[in-house]
Amino acid sequence: MWRLLRGARAPLLRATLSGRSTGVGCLFPCPGDVSIPEKPKLRFVERAPLVPKVRREPKNLRDIRGPSTEATELTEGSSAILALGGGYLHWGHFEMMRLTINRFMDPKNMFALWRVPAPFKAITRKGMGQRMGGGKGAIDHYVTPVKAGRLIVEVGGRCEFQEVQGILDQVAHKLPFPAKAVSRETLEKMQKDQEERERNNQNPWTFERIATANMLGIRKVLSPYDLTLRGRYWGKFYMPERV
Repeated sequence: MWRLLRGARAPLLRATLSGRSTGVGCLFPCPGDVSIPEKPKLRFVERAPLVPKVRREPKNLRDIRGPSTEATELTEGSSAILALGGGYLHWGHFEMMRLTINRFMDPKNMFALWRVPAPFKAITRKGMGQRMGGGKGAIDHYVTPVKAGRLIVEVGGRCEFQEVQGILDQVAHKLPFPAKAVSRETLEKMQKDQEERERNNQNPWTFERIATANMLGIRKVLSPYDLTLRGRYWGKFYMPERV
């Protein structure tokens, strides 16, 4: 038996300690399974688009109302900042997140990436002391609209969620809307809790039933968005306790 083992071309137990795994799987934990990009830190975000907009757009609050339909799942990272409400991100918020996270992270073992675009929506403003009228004001700055349920920043690499949770919560606390640090497990748990709350609901008088039956003429004071979103979103605010 020992002669057979001695004549083997490759060892029986092999663990990959560097680089990506070859798909066979390691018998021991492999710290090199995660690939770090060439530029692991958050990139600089421009204050205004490269091609400024000439037309001054209306306010269009639908940009921050209701749930987000994009950037709701983690792609490459293992942790992220989740928006729990709608709002606008200014250029100063991007710089705050970039400087705070880049100072904290170790570029050899961690990486971070944006999940929101650079500021593109024009916000107009009139000068101090001007009288009413005279048309819409000039473009003052640009913002990025964010809806509830969208991921703002992803962080990944050779790190645990507990290591980055503190700095992500610190950044989320400074954003202009409610936000929190989440991981893949946290996101799945939040979705399962919501589904379980709907499945095990014992109260027959739900918002959807009351609005559909028009009880007490409630549809006089409801908007079409309330009927579509089943009362879970009130403008830019998210109310998860409603079923």
